Amino acid sequence: MSLIPTHRPRRNRKSQVIRDMVQETRLTTHDFIYPLFIIEGQNQQLEVKSMPGIYRYSADRVIDEVGAAVELGINAFAPFPSINDGLKDRLARESTNLNGLYLKAVADIKRQFPEVAIMTDVAMDPYSSDGHDGVVDVDSGEILNDASLEVLGQMALAQARAGADIIGPSDMMDGRVAWIRDVLDSNGFSHVSIMSYTAKYASAFYGPFRDALDSAPKKGDKKSYQMNPANRLEALRELALDETEGADMVMIKPALSYLDIIREVKNHTHLPVTAYNVSGEYAMVRAAALNGWVDGEKTMMEVLMSIKRAGADAILTYFAKDAAEVLRRG
Repeated sequence: MSLIPTHRPRRNRKSQVIRDMVQETRLTTHDFIYPLFIIEGQNQQLEVKSMPGIYRYSADRVIDEVGAAVELGINAFAPFPSINDGLKDRLARESTNLNGLYLKAVADIKRQFPEVAIMTDVAMDPYSSDGHDGVVDVDSGEILNDASLEVLGQMALAQARAGADIIGPSDMMDGRVAWIRDVLDSNGFSHVSIMSYTAKYASAFYGPFRDALDSAPKKGDKKSYQMNPANRLEALRELALDETEGADMVMIKPALSYLDIIREVKNHTHLPVTAYNVSGEYAMVRAAALNGWVDGEKTMMEVLMSIKRAGADAILTYFAKDAAEVLRRG
């Protein structure tokens, strides 16, 4: 028997031209949604210490950041607000203030860049004095699901009025997609999309994000509404509910430690699937690169490619601008 191989996969790897020709997965700037942190004040650009290279911007400066990203071919943005403690209460009333930091910034971005897509965040934690994504019972400390839906619906409506193209419920309350869809449709916003955080896990990778927005829970944790990282089939149950309730797109969060969930969801839906490459995943790569342990640029692109290969149609990522620069260089 001859030991000479008859099948030679390396023939498809022998030159850059052939490797490019048979490449299965490709990244483009159209894949990216760029998260932005917005703070009070004027002419402010403050680095997030736990996220080197990522900044919190005052509303005037965020316009410049959006413009720079648009120049690189990024056209989708997900702003998140850092709200002063004095404006927070247990019912997140500031979330519906059209003259407040967040909604005014959303409106300003859409006015300056009407062609971009703005995805807004629907959850109470940035505005809540309790730091939770839902209403907290003052006696028991329980997160009240149905009472939270009222707040979330009004929050989504205010964001649609401000100019949001996509509403992103990140709260993980039961029934919130159907509730928000009904509120939007009943008020003339049937054109506004819902990208549901379908499988949002109770992850340790959110730490730097909570630093950036000062939105950590004051008591307890989020495990009664965010999902157990050990569970896979539960994500499919959430997917089935979100599809039935009217979601236009679904999301997996985090991304890098949940590539199997991205693929599982992709295999079970015809809806677009997005993934959130979260703050802790970003920070790990940045920290390793700053210490010289990995090539930061190559690792960044490999991480993003893995998320796309797993099945994500779009990726929320803090690497958006840096990856766009790499893609521009070819």
